[in-house]
Amino acid sequence: MATTTNQIFIAVIGAGGVGKCFLSQLATLAARRPTPKLSLCYISSSKKAVFNADYSIGIENALQELASSSKQPLSLPQLADHLAAAPSKAIVVDNTSSQDVADAYPLFLSRGISIVTPNKKAFSGSYKLWQDIFTAAATAGSKVYHESSVGAGLPVISTLKDLVDTGDEVTKIEGVFSGTMSFLFNSFAPVEGSGGQWSAEVKKAKELGYTEPDPRDDLNGLDVARKLTILARLAGLPVESPTSFPVQSLIPKELETVSSGDEFLEKLPGFDSQMEETKAAAEKQGKVVRFVGSIDVASRSVKVGLEMFDKSHPIAALKGSDNIISFYTKRYGSNPLIIQGAGAGGDVTAMGVTSDLIKVLSQIA
Repeated sequence: MATTTNQIFIAVIGAGGVGKCFLSQLATLAARRPTPKLSLCYISSSKKAVFNADYSIGIENALQELASSSKQPLSLPQLADHLAAAPSKAIVVDNTSSQDVADAYPLFLSRGISIVTPNKKAFSGSYKLWQDIFTAAATAGSKVYHESSVGAGLPVISTLKDLVDTGDEVTKIEGVFSGTMSFLFNSFAPVEGSGGQWSAEVKKAKELGYTEPDPRDDLNGLDVARKLTILARLAGLPVESPTSFPVQSLIPKELETVSSGDEFLEKLPGFDSQMEETKAAAEKQGKVVRFVGSIDVASRSVKVGLEMFDKSHPIAALKGSDNIISFYTKRYGSNPLIIQGAGAGGDVTAMGVTSDLIKVLSQIA
């Protein structure tokens, strides 16, 4: 259906850290780009929502309205109906990490509603969901972008897509894909100096807000496995799920089942010797240990875990919580194309989402 108004409606699911940063970037974008007019028409947290019959919510006051709203969020099929009935095209911005929302992507896309999101679950879950999402988008002509599902605002996915779409052959992808793991290993096994005890560094990372509330959710390696699943699929490997390849967990077996993150941190010092041995073995060879993910396209192998690197290697020299992703391709030869920078944080993650939104606007407006 041809749209009569030069207006795009935006529905925002999730108003947490990334959601708040995104709304402030959306306000700036709407002011800077008057056409098409960007209208916020729906916003929800897990408990509340704001939506009106006239599809209009002030972006500036959206969070206050949400806080005082007495409306429940619409069910996902109801939201799809609401957006499909809007006077012109609609885009869903999913700032959650919800599997339920991810499972509804094919429904939204099939109704002509585009999606931008940092939600990793949609693209790293079952391979069937992956296929359903892109089939629905292609069939209905709706768009789906997920730059921030890997490396926050770093242009990782767009770069990989450009390499593949222009006919380059990606041979290998390797890097540090977790801001948390980057921070931990840069302080536990620095290139200069001796670094701290493993358990102390994990505790510090949690206090500084780098880890999930339960640090085991970072240390099990699954977050990195999800990101590798996404990149491997984009590179052409039909990876079934993030648990279908070797992923090294850094959680001592005995602590996998303790009841809480706090109890885990309390008992972790008893297992420091394991990580100390790993660090010492690397030092003996003049190397440092890092938690990396790699995809070897030729041998179709994907893996996540600890590896040793020369101190001069770009992966060894990372600072803070930066990510680094190296693309080895036919065109780039033996020197990879490297993307490096902040791989976590609300503002940079939201920037990836906003930049995807701009791409969708250029295609549907």
